[in-house]
Amino acid sequence: MLEKIKFEKFTAFEKLEVKFSPGVNIFVGENGTGKTHILKAAYAACDIAKSKGGFAEKINNVFYPSGKQIGRLVKRSSVSSNGSLEVIRRLDDGKKIALRLSLSNHTTKPDKAKISGSPKAWTESPMEAAYIPVKDMMANAPGFRSLYEEREIHFEEIYVDIIRKAFLPLLKGPTDKPRKQLLESLQEAMDGKVVTKNEEFFLRSKHGELEFTLLAEGFRKMGLLWILIQNGTLLNGSVLFWDEPETNLNPRLMKTVVGILLELQRLGVQIFLTTHDYVILKEFDLQAKKDDNILFHSLYRTKDTGEIEVASTDDYLKLSPNAIDDTFGSIVDREIEKSMEGLGK
Repeated sequence: MLEKIKFEKFTAFEKLEVKFSPGVNIFVGENGTGKTHILKAAYAACDIAKSKGGFAEKINNVFYPSGKQIGRLVKRSSVSSNGSLEVIRRLDDGKKIALRLSLSNHTTKPDKAKISGSPKAWTESPMEAAYIPVKDMMANAPGFRSLYEEREIHFEEIYVDIIRKAFLPLLKGPTDKPRKQLLESLQEAMDGKVVTKNEEFFLRSKHGELEFTLLAEGFRKMGLLWILIQNGTLLNGSVLFWDEPETNLNPRLMKTVVGILLELQRLGVQIFLTTHDYVILKEFDLQAKKDDNILFHSLYRTKDTGEIEVASTDDYLKLSPNAIDDTFGSIVDREIEKSMEGLGK
């Protein structure tokens, strides 16, 4: 599992260290505080443990800076500057290993960046990971993989990665009981299950088969989660990254989604989420059990320097600053003020 990540002069961060929960990690904060950057960096480290690719190249493909010049990921400065990214991981035997990327803002190609730590041990201990981006890709799946391999198209690699995961065949053997229960919960919420034909996804229900291009995007996301559970991508020891799961998802369905994510955590899946949604935070707060491992991470800019810092807590009520709660609190205050207008006349 991933234990910690450190940034120094990397993308939006001057200096930041985040310690992770082995269960669920939920990142909140205003736009521009680097929530997605943390997920992308951690995902890149997970992916190379399985794909055996280069860390610098994966970082470059996942972030996709202009001209694919990796040095542009160093925090912007008017002078020459060096940046770094380090991910720390704990293996099943308790041993900790690190993967560190160091580069300058003049580094143009990934092979010119420096990789240190324990890169060999990292790739010798594979781990499964999946990144669900904000933009749904399931309806665009037909032909996308071959197009990405043959043409220079402006898409971060997370998009083709998730399509590759979705097309993985089933694991051999029967589906275990916990995974079967999760699939049934999703099928009930979607009123069907997902089938694939010629690289095209369909939701099969009692009414027939509906192609994903005609399916509500919220159901597509639930369908993708169903696929990742069904084909064995999300098993004990795997990592799920999900950027804003609430996007295009009816709040009524969030109860089901959060319940499934908590069950995946109980089955040994480490989870990373970003959100701007009050409902998803409250669902985690309401559904979590005593033994669940959940950390809420609030990213914010300090008033004196404007740099990004993080405050982490396992108690939602102690999360501070909380941009989501503050916004909803402001709405309630304004509603009260409006309802009292004219009462004194």
